Amino acid sequence: MRARLVVVALAFAAGGAHAAGDAARGEKLFGDCRACHAVERGPSGVGPSLFGVFDRKAGSLDDFRYSPAMKRSGITWTPETINNYVADPQKMIPANRMPYAGMANDKDRADLIMYMLKVFK
Repeated sequence: MRARLVVVALAFAAGGAHAAGDAARGEKLFGDCRACHAVERGPSGVGPSLFGVFDRKAGSLDDFRYSPAMKRSGITWTPETINNYVADPQKMIPANRMPYAGMANDKDRADLIMYMLKVFK
């Protein structure tokens, strides 16, 4: 397990999250995200649209009401920051409004991010 974590971490650090994940499996995992997040430009639902999320500053869409914690986080969304956030949203940004407990499995997150890179980058 630790070896897998190191491989995934190195892939993210090198900007190669796509090399460590399975986009088809990630698409299935994204089904949970889709309940709150739109994939197309513009419409925000319970959560903000994830269209164009990579390289975007956290809390920056005008049409979504972010938590103060998210707005002042100073985060720019990259494969690495998304990996850390999805693993444990409250640990990374305490008091954020996303009601999600996190995705503990490293492989699941790598697959999810691979799908997101394919769709949102």
